[in-house]
Amino acid sequence: MSTLYEITGDYLRLLEMLEEEENIDPQAFKDTLEGIEGEFEIKADGYARVLKELNAEADKYNAEIQHMAARRDSINNRGKMLKQHLYDSMKATGKLKFKTDLFSFGIQKNGGLQPMEILPDVTIPDEYCRKEPDNAKIREALKNGAELPFAVLKERGEHLSIR
Repeated sequence: MSTLYEITGDYLRLLEMLEEEENIDPQAFKDTLEGIEGEFEIKADGYARVLKELNAEADKYNAEIQHMAARRDSINNRGKMLKQHLYDSMKATGKLKFKTDLFSFGIQKNGGLQPMEILPDVTIPDEYCRKEPDNAKIREALKNGAELPFAVLKERGEHLSIR
């Protein structure tokens, strides 16, 4: 059995021969084409079987990943709960800083940027706002034939569908 690469090459050579030669026996051409197409379809079936197996194996790994992620999240949540309980107890007792033989404990202010809240129902001046392009409006204008110097529509990609 030929490889998909070889079958593709045979098919392209046959089409090239059809374009270049005028005296081709129609029956021989038809028989050769049917043979190549049959091999191509058999090879495509094989590819589809392998793809199906690979996808099934990937699905097993994804299920295991989800299971392990759920376990990780459970352990993380338990740790957060214990830390919060210790924090609450230290605050309640007023014991905010101490050392043991193994660890040092302390409650301190968070670092980084100071938290901020944007108040509702208040207009924010333009100088404190960013302006973003309206992609939907630009795409619609381009679809309707508008020529915009700052945007172009690109070709859609393609993919193989096996059902």
